[in-house]
Amino acid sequence: QVQLVESGGGSVQPGGSLRLSCAASGSISSIYRMGWYRQAPGKQREVVARIDNSGATYHVDSVKGRFTVSRDNDKNTVYLQMNSLKPEDTAVYYCYALLIAGTNYWGNGTLVTVSS
Repeated sequence: QVQLVESGGGSVQPGGSLRLSCAASGSISSIYRMGWYRQAPGKQREVVARIDNSGATYHVDSVKGRFTVSRDNDKNTVYLQMNSLKPEDTAVYYCYALLIAGTNYWGNGTLVTVSS
């Protein structure tokens, strides 16, 4: 099993920045991919960004050029650096880990609010 603990959410004005962190523990060696989803009020959960063991990354078009996903393998932590935040980025952000066996684990979520 894998446990995920997120931190770094909060409130920020449009144009501001936040960095989310997600620390993994447990069966770390079984993790193939880590990343972030988000769910805005009244909307479905959507993928934001992910990073594989190879270092390959994916960012959804709406955040390209503004958000960057990265991973510190020594700390078993994945980060989401969010710059130039917009009100439409307001959502609960969830960290996830995909194991080699195909199982997904999720964090509890952290709220990001972008408002003036």
